[in-house]
Amino acid sequence: MDNNKKTTFSLIPADSRILVVLPHPDDEAFSLSGTLAKHIAGGGQVTYACLTLGEMGRNMGIPPFTNRIGLPTIRKGELEKSAQAIGIQDLRMLGFHDKTIEFEVKEVLDGTIYDMIVELKPALIVTFSPGYSVHPDHDATGAAVVRAVERLPQAERPLLHTMAFSKNCYAELGQPDIENDVSDYLENKMKSIQAHRSQFQAVEMLGQNPLKDKEIKERFGKERFWTHQI
Repeated sequence: MDNNKKTTFSLIPADSRILVVLPHPDDEAFSLSGTLAKHIAGGGQVTYACLTLGEMGRNMGIPPFTNRIGLPTIRKGELEKSAQAIGIQDLRMLGFHDKTIEFEVKEVLDGTIYDMIVELKPALIVTFSPGYSVHPDHDATGAAVVRAVERLPQAERPLLHTMAFSKNCYAELGQPDIENDVSDYLENKMKSIQAHRSQFQAVEMLGQNPLKDKEIKERFGKERFWTHQI
């Protein structure tokens, strides 16, 4: 693939469905929320399947406002608020265990994802790039999605776009071939990020001084993905 040619989600029909499969509440916020809001504004449908509630996370807010017992409930509410900010029509919390996705029974994990693909018939699936997404849950989720898609006949497989963050991702994957300008959807994106209050603080994200519009656009106005060939 010629990585100098950037494409966009406009290649996806406006009224089509995107299936997002990620392991943690907040995974959608920084890298994907603007793209999803843009697609929804164009008439598209989005199903977000979040595998866990991030119940093993260590961030409890600054200052802490919950504890280990209360964290799943807090994270569930934050995820719902983020999905609402983006406009996601179908949010599914699948109940897998945080920080153990790589140890889940593959038949169960893959089968759950496969069943959703068959049910929803998405034009596009977005997940993490297996092996290039830093967190074991991210990599295991991406690998499960790839295995589930591979079970489909070639002609029935949706597009698969992935997100990657590892230090070697650019050297080994090349530059992302998908770049979306989401500058018109930054309000949705910032509300999605800020919904995850137990994990991110405004000062932590934006510094002590309010960011000007130009700075926000430069930091958050582009979202990039790799097309995963199957």
